[in-house]
Amino acid sequence: MYEKFFGFSASPFQLNPDPSFLFESKGHRRAHAYLSYGVYQGEGFIVVTGEVGAGKTTLVRALLRELDRERVVAAQLVSTQLEADDLLRSVAIAFGVPVHGAGKAELLGAIEAHLLALVPKGQRALLIVDEAQNLSARAMEELRMLSNFQLGQRALLQSFLVGQPELRDMMRGASMQQLSQRIIASYHLGPLEERETRAYVEHRLARVGWKNDPALDERLFEPLHRVTGGIPRRINSVFNRLLLGAYLAERHEIGPADLESAVAELREELGPDALVVPAVSPAPAGAAAEGRGAMPPFLVSSIIARLDRIERHIAALVEWSQANLESESALAAGHSMRPGKSARSLVKSRVASPMSRTNALRTRMDAPRSRLADAGSRAETPAQSPLEAQARNGLPIRAGQK
Repeated sequence: MYEKFFGFSASPFQLNPDPSFLFESKGHRRAHAYLSYGVYQGEGFIVVTGEVGAGKTTLVRALLRELDRERVVAAQLVSTQLEADDLLRSVAIAFGVPVHGAGKAELLGAIEAHLLALVPKGQRALLIVDEAQNLSARAMEELRMLSNFQLGQRALLQSFLVGQPELRDMMRGASMQQLSQRIIASYHLGPLEERETRAYVEHRLARVGWKNDPALDERLFEPLHRVTGGIPRRINSVFNRLLLGAYLAERHEIGPADLESAVAELREELGPDALVVPAVSPAPAGAAAEGRGAMPPFLVSSIIARLDRIERHIAALVEWSQANLESESALAAGHSMRPGKSARSLVKSRVASPMSRTNALRTRMDAPRSRLADAGSRAETPAQSPLEAQARNGLPIRAGQK
């Protein structure tokens, strides 16, 4: 309607997800890096959460467009109000596996056979589960069981779980512990910042040929960010109404007064809470700002377990060194030594240096262990943790390994 009036090639603020309009905010770039990292790893689970309308589906569709279809066979589940058996059936259908009249055992066998058939072709399977917070605990367990399909050391299926913040709470539950241990990266997609809100609006307008018509008053963006909370879908709703109002009034500029009118109309039509930003729990003392929150508990427990294994190896090395002191003493006795210096003292001097370094390493490990425990106890969101910064920089964070 207003597209021709302003000379646009298309509607700039449609509500349906369109990857061609993807705006890479700081948060979206990080989430994209996590998804790309997951594709590179080819195993385990990647979890991306965010508020309704934060741009998760758009991000996933953009990733699907980037995949090499010759190497990655991707399937997406968008309807997740499913029980366990229905989930298996939906997974099979998504990958094009015949399911007519098949029971659970036949479904599992058919899915595994399909995944195995991809290997000789140099392909692997990727399952993307949208709105994953709607899955039941039993359905989640079926997803975990599907991740057990392997050929040698190679995983046959990788899964991305995309959902609303409730998905994070599910992952922290005791029943999800086994699945959580297979999550190799997790990210919470937060709202746009105020400066990003303006950049987002101008980006979408530029995609349809905007040439400063309508002109946008710079005083418009601070209240726009406030009433929408920086959520892209809400921004789209408000700006659609702003452009429609300007078209009906045959005006070529939009300002704060127009925003007030548009917001009032939307609240009258959709209810007084239509654009109210959901309350956010205050961050715990010492926690960083949005996007730099505490480390997720499942990552904390995985790292501590790995530190324990390293410490056991160190202890075994120390025991081995001590057990060999006597044999080393006998060996050293055959060498000429300075008067007054025993063979045993020579051997002790030879092993003291590495043992002291071992003890120093143990001491150094205590500090990160305590910091990890503190991080786990105050974790509220799996936002930008130190491990997630590693993922963004391309460093593996193999938290999903047992």
